[in-house]
Amino acid sequence: MRIACVYVPDFPVAVVIRAAPEICSRAVAVLEGKPPLTKVIATNQSARQKGIASGMTLLQAEACPAIQLRWRSAAQEAAAHAALLDCAHALSPTVEDAAADTVFIDLAGLEHLFGSPQKIARQLADACSQVGLETQVAVAQNPDAALHAACGFAGITVIEAGAEAERLGGLPVEILQPPPEILEIFDRWGVRSFHDLAALPSLALSQRLGQAGLELQRKARGITNRDLVPLQPTLQFVESLELESPVALLEPLAFLLARLLEQVCARLAMRSLATNELHLTLQLDPSASEEATAAPAQCTHERVIKLPVPILDSKVFLKLLQLDLQENPPQAPIVKITLEAEPARPRVAQNGLFASASLPPERLELTLARIAGVVGRERLGQAQLLDRHSPDAFVMQPFGHNQKEHKPPPRRRVMAMRRFRPPVAARVSLRRGTPHTLAFRGTRYQVINAAGPWRSSGGWWSPNSWAREEWDLALRPAASSSGKKWDEDAGALYRIFQDSESRRWFVEGSYD
Repeated sequence: MRIACVYVPDFPVAVVIRAAPEICSRAVAVLEGKPPLTKVIATNQSARQKGIASGMTLLQAEACPAIQLRWRSAAQEAAAHAALLDCAHALSPTVEDAAADTVFIDLAGLEHLFGSPQKIARQLADACSQVGLETQVAVAQNPDAALHAACGFAGITVIEAGAEAERLGGLPVEILQPPPEILEIFDRWGVRSFHDLAALPSLALSQRLGQAGLELQRKARGITNRDLVPLQPTLQFVESLELESPVALLEPLAFLLARLLEQVCARLAMRSLATNELHLTLQLDPSASEEATAAPAQCTHERVIKLPVPILDSKVFLKLLQLDLQENPPQAPIVKITLEAEPARPRVAQNGLFASASLPPERLELTLARIAGVVGRERLGQAQLLDRHSPDAFVMQPFGHNQKEHKPPPRRRVMAMRRFRPPVAARVSLRRGTPHTLAFRGTRYQVINAAGPWRSSGGWWSPNSWAREEWDLALRPAASSSGKKWDEDAGALYRIFQDSESRRWFVEGSYD
């Protein structure tokens, strides 16, 4: 049995650096607690070299020059832990969630797919690096040996079967995390390393420390064995970012959104998934929002981006979010960003051997988003007829992949009408109650044939009442009304109507 352990050193600090990679080379300390009980809970190596240690108060930490102090974020830690699990599930279906900073992976059978244990460990480290986490990876025959090697050795460690005691012998006993009273006893005995603990006689150790001492000794020798407890994967892709100072401009907000989108897309790629729906929640600064003081629910600005097909391109998502926020900007500076992607199976398409490749759907989405920014989103989409008798009764529905597919009607000759929006005002002369001539757009027409009238009305119970009288006319230019025989190809068919209230005539459209 081969077990890999992925460990994130100084996990709270790693979460902060994941959200702000520009401070990775600086001394960083993470704070928790309300003043005056604020304390340092985690530091990186650079901070420890400057004398910053866990348990220090805020005043003590601020006394150190060039220290980056950041607050702990439960939402960001949950997102980082979910990203760690995504990296593990990308290689193996058997993953144990040991702690927020530690996961175990069963490597049984993976050698045939990914190569040697050294190569698999390198792929795990690279995958974690893609989602912003720097890890230590160890491979051993049992979970405990892999855990202690991952916590004790930097980089990648592979321990062969039977070499556990030798490879782990130099590690300090603190890595075993014994109870404080046992650790104090070890200190009095002079037991400093795994090798010192493994060399003690088992019977005497059992008489003094009981089964707890024997269990620690077996771990120090690397001979423990247990089965992994597989984790049922959850497909939830949420990234969150709490800002140190409010952001009020779109350009810096786009920079932060790009970082979150890259992390979300990397996590989706680990699971071989894409997304067709993004949920963006911006928490606004209550002190700068007049509306936010009225109701806490108004302290957030939510936007949803829906796509007709699943895609996995962070740059396309960023541009869509930028266009949407330009059209619907938040009303106050932003203090927290939460981005959630709904997972979906990637779109699979196969082009013909001799057919040219079709344009990617994301290009159409960007074009539609730009058009919506000009004409308005309510005027963009697919027309859907309403079950009413009023003219032009339709609404615009956004394009979507879940729309019902309609079967094409049987082939037959149909006549379509090109509607004029708005209808064109016209002058009509009647003869015996039937239109005789028609003039609109500077041209006068002779009526060759007329069908109608069709009278309709509705909405009398509301202010939007309507009543009209419709006619279909066959027309030719009035200049052609000489003795020559009329050429049917020179004429045209039009739909006109008269508004019953204003008694005005309009041309509604022409027939093709």
